[in-house]
Amino acid sequence: MKAVAGSVLPLVLGAMLVAMFTLRNLAGQSPRASEYRISGPFTHDNLSVFLIHGSPKSSKPLLPLEEAIAQRKVIVYETRNVNELTIENVSDEDVFIESGDIVKGGAQDRTLKDDLILPTKSGRVNISAFCVEHGRWSPRGNESVATFNSASEALATKDLKMAVRVKADQSSVWDRVAAAQASISSALRSDVRAAAAPTSMPMTMQSPLVQKSIDGYLKELKSVVNGKNDVIGYAFAIDGKVNSADVYASHNLFAKLWPKLLRASAVEAVSELDSSKKFAPAKVEDVAAVLHDAESGKASARQVTDRTSVHTKETPRNVVFETRDRAQSDAWIHRSYLTK
Repeated sequence: MKAVAGSVLPLVLGAMLVAMFTLRNLAGQSPRASEYRISGPFTHDNLSVFLIHGSPKSSKPLLPLEEAIAQRKVIVYETRNVNELTIENVSDEDVFIESGDIVKGGAQDRTLKDDLILPTKSGRVNISAFCVEHGRWSPRGNESVATFNSASEALATKDLKMAVRVKADQSSVWDRVAAAQASISSALRSDVRAAAAPTSMPMTMQSPLVQKSIDGYLKELKSVVNGKNDVIGYAFAIDGKVNSADVYASHNLFAKLWPKLLRASAVEAVSELDSSKKFAPAKVEDVAAVLHDAESGKASARQVTDRTSVHTKETPRNVVFETRDRAQSDAWIHRSYLTK
């Protein structure tokens, strides 16, 4: 199935037929979410992507963790503490770590709990983490047990994100990993767990069968952001239900993260794929309603490091986490919305 904007082909008709919606159209506008415009949907099978457009709020460049590790600008160290690692930026570039980033290697694969802005020449900084692998506590193949060698994957299901960010409970994370693996295996009618690490979520996501299953999603949806330099985020729906959204302070940061974000969304779509299921497509207004509701919630704040704080708003239906950077006068860097 081709990627479509509503019921038309965006690559054929272009921006003229992109549905746009300003959140100010909602009664009782939200002062934050009203900064956005939303276009889409762009759909492949059961996954619909909506693009979030807005003006950049930060011009300060941030290097994503995946690139930083690949370029050996950041080192993530194993501590032998299940729920805490240490991380060091050895470069002259600030690094953005996103909640849900998965670091692979060490004694067990981990996911990082909080967004974090890691300053240049940071020295070792403690960072909260959760295992997304169960049982292993030794080297795997040629991987180092002292450090983590990659961060190419992100948490792939909303339930896992909620277990990490809201429940902050290791047992729940392990349960959600097992449930995600079972759902993917059921959808693909084959065991997708890796023989070398059957409980590892990133190893499951990187299995050849899972990679093949998301190829169609990536082929049809990856390019929907091309030429749209005002896109600063996206939302997605599975089976017609809005799942989550991520918005960033600059197009450049979003563009760097987009392939990784789309891969995770596609894996989640595969885990829920049922060709016999009928559903009504999600609409721009549905996404707008989620963002607006989350922004109306009860507020709380938590300091993660001297530089980074996370401000949360939560309602019975939705939650938003806003990451702020003290080095930029407490400007927001990332907003992550989750439906319950």
